[in-house]
Amino acid sequence: MQISTEQLFNDARTQNGYTDQPVSDATLREIYELMKWGPTSANCSPARLLFVRSPEARARLAACVSAGNQPKVLAAPVTALIGMDMEFHEKLPRLFPHADARAWFVGNQPMIDATAFRNSSLQGAYFIIAARALGLGCGPMSGFDAAKVDAAFWAGTPVKTNFICSLGHGDPSKVFARSPRLTFEEACRFA
Repeated sequence: MQISTEQLFNDARTQNGYTDQPVSDATLREIYELMKWGPTSANCSPARLLFVRSPEARARLAACVSAGNQPKVLAAPVTALIGMDMEFHEKLPRLFPHADARAWFVGNQPMIDATAFRNSSLQGAYFIIAARALGLGCGPMSGFDAAKVDAAFWAGTPVKTNFICSLGHGDPSKVFARSPRLTFEEACRFA
């Protein structure tokens, strides 16, 4: 499969609506199988994904998001919850056998929090790139009540929601006009 930077970045757009074409289990697995190879610090891999797609689950999620995001959640074939496992360090003996990396985190909640957030955010970006590489559109969102989402979907687990992302075959008629971006000079410096 030939994938271009246009498909991943230049031509790709944030989706606000989707066709009714479903997203298969095999495609969701393929997204994960691609995204898991993206680097994280000490290979900590804290992201956990929950694919919301049944009408009942979409309604539960819609009750946790802002009014502007409710139609997206209800219409998207899938909305992925990108979570962060706050006990990710327990898997480090297997994921990073080069050192006792688990010991770096035990009893250090600020380090756990920062590492889980930073690295699950990276993995969420890899998720979006993987989905785009497979021809899907994504609508990442932060307009939601994290405590409500956590209670509705992650209760009884050490996982907390980082962000959510609708997923499917994008409806071009629902895409906003391209918004500007900062120039290199505005966003970058050399030291």
